[in-house]
Amino acid sequence: MSNLKDLQQLAEKRRSIYALSNELPVSNDEIIKLVEHAVLHTPSSFNSQSTRIVVLFGDDHNKLWQITEDTLRDMVDNEEQFAATKQKMDGFKAGAGTIMFFEDHSVVRDMQAAAPLYADKFPIWAHQTNAMHQYAIWTALASINVGASLQHYNPIIDKKVAEEWNIDEHWELNAQMVFGAIKQPAGDKAFKPVEDRMQVFGK
Repeated sequence: MSNLKDLQQLAEKRRSIYALSNELPVSNDEIIKLVEHAVLHTPSSFNSQSTRIVVLFGDDHNKLWQITEDTLRDMVDNEEQFAATKQKMDGFKAGAGTIMFFEDHSVVRDMQAAAPLYADKFPIWAHQTNAMHQYAIWTALASINVGASLQHYNPIIDKKVAEEWNIDEHWELNAQMVFGAIKQPAGDKAFKPVEDRMQVFGK
């Protein structure tokens, strides 16, 4: 029972943390091992294992958010309007690293060919698999007191990201998870009534 409580407490602890620093409470190697464990043990439909992950530290982490900032700046004419975006990018750069989540479309296509009856479902299942990796890693980071937030600047940065880190052409960027030491915890969270979100039959 205590293990269940531990798991539930971790689920509650996992929050979007935006006030981050690069002074991690653990080593980079521990972060890498944590991500490796999630890659190996997170389930996927038909055991397709289509999720791909790139972990960025240091200068590479900063480079990602500079790319994002430059891309967004080109899309905004008014410098005054861009100030809030610049502040957000600086907040991401203040973190210790970023985990980029991709899906390998070549794997999805192979699964579609192998099981044509479910061909239209494999892209959906692939996104679900990707989301499970995101949640598993996010919760694991929370367990070691590393804060994180999930960002979605794809597809506007996809091409530059692929060029900068020589990403396989079949990999599609789905999300970017910024992580670092927690400078300020998340605030209170509002919950919609569980009765509106869940039904039980046959009790």
